[in-house]
Amino acid sequence: MFSDFFEILKSELKKDLPGEKAQIKMAPAVRSHFKSKEKPRKAGVLILLYQKNDELFIAFIKRTEYNGPHSGQISFPGGKSEEEDHNIIETALRESNEEIGIDPNCVEIYGQLTPLHIPVSNFTVYPVIGIYNSTPEFIIDPNEVKYVIEVKLLDLLNSKNCATKEFKYGDLSFVAPIYNPDKITIWGATAMILSEFLEIVRNNYSMFRE
Repeated sequence: MFSDFFEILKSELKKDLPGEKAQIKMAPAVRSHFKSKEKPRKAGVLILLYQKNDELFIAFIKRTEYNGPHSGQISFPGGKSEEEDHNIIETALRESNEEIGIDPNCVEIYGQLTPLHIPVSNFTVYPVIGIYNSTPEFIIDPNEVKYVIEVKLLDLLNSKNCATKEFKYGDLSFVAPIYNPDKITIWGATAMILSEFLEIVRNNYSMFRE
């Protein structure tokens, strides 16, 4: 039922992207506090859309707790690029398969968003847009993923699900913009990537309401 929208989305992703102007809307001010002189590492994440109960969903993951800057956060499935990856799309698909059991053969790649540098971990993240050809059955890797979070695209587009929240990181206290559908907290790089994607989708939103 969303085939027309998917075609429009594919076309929009070939045009000039909203880019940093859209990303920065959800950027925490604390980003400028972290700097590195080293060359950033590359990572690929998958924005996976799929149909379920006549709705469009996006899959997020709740990361496990570990000694690192992204411990316990909500993010897109994905991770760092490895030497065997031929390109960043392969990275995003491989990592998504490892983390939540997504079959790469069932994902149709529609395009990519603007790369985003994450100062706190010194990664440049390359977001990949993919459509799953059925309703996925997630198989998580408990070493990396606590659980999968399925969020309706319409809920992410709802302005009522945007807010701000106070965070603490080490000795730092700061306020950051968040998406909070279903009382979850999506912030930081994931929110910045999502902001660009939602700006593209919002311009073609009418089909979701029919």
